[in-house]
Amino acid sequence: MSTDGNTNPFKYFLAGGFGGVCTVLVGHPLDTIKVRLQTMPPAQLGKLPIYNGAWDCAIKTIKREGFFGLYKGMAAPITGVAPIFAISFLGFGLGKKMFSSTGDKKENLTPSRLFCAGAFSGIFTAIIMVPGERIKCILQVQELGHQKYDGPISVIKNLYTEGGIKSLYKGTCATLLRDIPACGVYFTTYELLVRYQKNNNSEGLVNTIFAGGMAGILNWLIAMPADVLKSRLQIAPKGMYPRGIRDVFAKLYKEEGLKALYSGMTPVMLRAFPANAACFLGVELGLKSLDFIFPPKNNKSLEIN
Repeated sequence: MSTDGNTNPFKYFLAGGFGGVCTVLVGHPLDTIKVRLQTMPPAQLGKLPIYNGAWDCAIKTIKREGFFGLYKGMAAPITGVAPIFAISFLGFGLGKKMFSSTGDKKENLTPSRLFCAGAFSGIFTAIIMVPGERIKCILQVQELGHQKYDGPISVIKNLYTEGGIKSLYKGTCATLLRDIPACGVYFTTYELLVRYQKNNNSEGLVNTIFAGGMAGILNWLIAMPADVLKSRLQIAPKGMYPRGIRDVFAKLYKEEGLKALYSGMTPVMLRAFPANAACFLGVELGLKSLDFIFPPKNNKSLEIN
């Protein structure tokens, strides 16, 4: 994806949205497994845990709820991906300009400046990301026969009645704690890999997908602890964690130890590469389709410049 000023931003909005939809379609089943592993209560003494790992969670979910049980809560992220991706890359473009020494977003920034620009982009998406993920997580942990909500609209109505707009934005601090450093790592990894491939005359679709996939893996290695805390906070009943993420961390550390911060790591790592590869493939195809329908004045390759 590019933040090149010579390319029509509307094309990147549409192509980025399509890439985001591809990401959700490929990665949502593993995301559902991740959220269920992250939010299941600790096993009581003498009893087995609800799920004995990612594979067990997948099998039990499909057995009880059918294959499409893995796609619970998908409507919220699907609805939000286009503006999220558009705003994220807009934020990165602005961040590159802010942190460049010349004020030119085309400048090849140092890794530290790239990280700052990427981290800046993580702030931009919170306004859409937080309520979307809260709705998604609540729907994902519902099991067949114990459903309180019929879908996203039902969740929104209930949360708004319960606590107004503030209730929809529960988990904002946790989301920022996750996305600011993770976006910094994501964009830095992607751009440095793209630069390396260009310097070695190794450009093309496969290399773009590889760069995006690796960026996704490193992104989640950084994001995982805060994501666990966010998921637990967002599905918790009102009043359970009066001090927010601090109380979530204290309870998790006391009952399960620090290793619980990486609950659901297996499905996340399985999802990270193909989901991000699908994203960049979707953006590439989206841009090519739009360029065919609305020919650009100058053809640009798919990269962040």
